Amino acid sequence: MTSVEFGIFVQGYVPASRSRTDPQAEHHALMEETEYVIQADRSGFKYAWASEHHFLDEYSHLSANDVFLGYLAHATERIHLGSGIFNPLPQVNHPAKVAEKAAMLDHLSGGRFEFGTGRGAGSHEILGFLPGVTDMDVTKEIWEETVAEFPRMWREGEYAGFTGRHWSLPPRKVLPKPYGPAHPAMWYAAGSPSSYAMAARKGLGVLGFSVQKVADMEWVVDSYKTAIAEARPVGDFVNDNVMVTTTAICAETHAKAVEIAVGGGLNYLQSLLFRYHDTFPRPEGIPRWPELLPEYSAEIIELLIAEELMICGDPDEVFRQCKRWEQAGADQLAFGLPIGIPYEDTMTTIRLIGEHVIPKIDTDPVHRTTRYRRAAAGA
Repeated sequence: MTSVEFGIFVQGYVPASRSRTDPQAEHHALMEETEYVIQADRSGFKYAWASEHHFLDEYSHLSANDVFLGYLAHATERIHLGSGIFNPLPQVNHPAKVAEKAAMLDHLSGGRFEFGTGRGAGSHEILGFLPGVTDMDVTKEIWEETVAEFPRMWREGEYAGFTGRHWSLPPRKVLPKPYGPAHPAMWYAAGSPSSYAMAARKGLGVLGFSVQKVADMEWVVDSYKTAIAEARPVGDFVNDNVMVTTTAICAETHAKAVEIAVGGGLNYLQSLLFRYHDTFPRPEGIPRWPELLPEYSAEIIELLIAEELMICGDPDEVFRQCKRWEQAGADQLAFGLPIGIPYEDTMTTIRLIGEHVIPKIDTDPVHRTTRYRRAAAGA
């Protein structure tokens, strides 16, 4: 078993509680998130993922993630920068322009770009671009029609063109081409467990936003690893990779970490998640918006830790919790930041994990996707 790699995930979280006390809350939140990625780069994290969401007030104001990642390509040195996601539905972003943006980011980052795609967060977001459509299942058909065309646009000197049900393009040179002889690793954002095997059959890594706790991981990984053994990759190589996201708070002491978690408004973030992600499985007991989950007490935080629903504690505890994810089969563990906790506490979490956790677990200096890409280039 290979060691788990580490990443962070940012999304432009601007809760109303912050906006009420800070007239420039949106600006401050977005700029702080660039600092989190820069610090993660210094602290030895291998990946940073930036969302693309539209119209999701409070939950995510990070819509133009290509611009965000372009800034970070210059501001960082080693960390890989991923689209989590670029939405390639032609009604949202024309596929040719998505291919161009991905290749441009690959150049600006020196080959550190990770290409994640998906179908969007839910009906509020996607149906804003699909007037008259009421069935979200149509987005699967559109995505399926699109995803295999990206490697062709990158690979072919003149792209032969495409005519499909949902979009078309005459023969054109799609420029620039990616940096180097192989294209960026390709990923799919899985919002439901059935999506893991589908992504595996296409040779895609999975951005796992639907796994809630360690116990959910094993059968999901099993279905993915079984399917990827017989993958017919849409790209130049198989990206055998399951990334999962989870909340992480690390402090000098257990008591301090729990105190930070209690004050972080995690109940509000979770309530917003299920407000907008209406395609995600809804666990029993999650109320319908605008009703909120109850505020988290210290006892609830301790229960979430015990049930392995969040990573929280001092560095030794966080190390053991991360090892549980590794043992369950996760290839990458990405921490959702920020989650409503103050800037300094978030920076402390990144620094402590970088100092005390990552060096004990991920001893490989080379990114897994870099190895896949180099092998494809050699072939």
